[in-house]
Amino acid sequence: MARKLTLPQLKKYDVTQKVIEMLADAESRAILFSIIKKGKTATELSEKHKIPLSSVYKKISDLEELTLIKVDSWRISDKGRKFKIYKSRISNAEISIKKPEATLVLTPNLNG
Repeated sequence: MARKLTLPQLKKYDVTQKVIEMLADAESRAILFSIIKKGKTATELSEKHKIPLSSVYKKISDLEELTLIKVDSWRISDKGRKFKIYKSRISNAEISIKKPEATLVLTPNLNG
């Protein structure tokens, strides 16, 4: 008979699983690791990685929800429009999968 997971174990697994899934996505990974040293706007990320702006906003939202990125500052355009500058909260991620558990080690970004 399989052992049942307790609720705290299940919650821990869910967050780890979500982060691993986010890191497995090439576009999310590209966004996350391109804003380690210098923050960028969603438009800059879209142009740099050739990802549709709507997709960038979705991925940014998911990355923010998992606290992998943060709004570092705001930029105001010549026309008075405000833009968020996003920065990665991590500089490195290591995933180790040993049956049946996955271990995730995130290194904090010390550049900001």
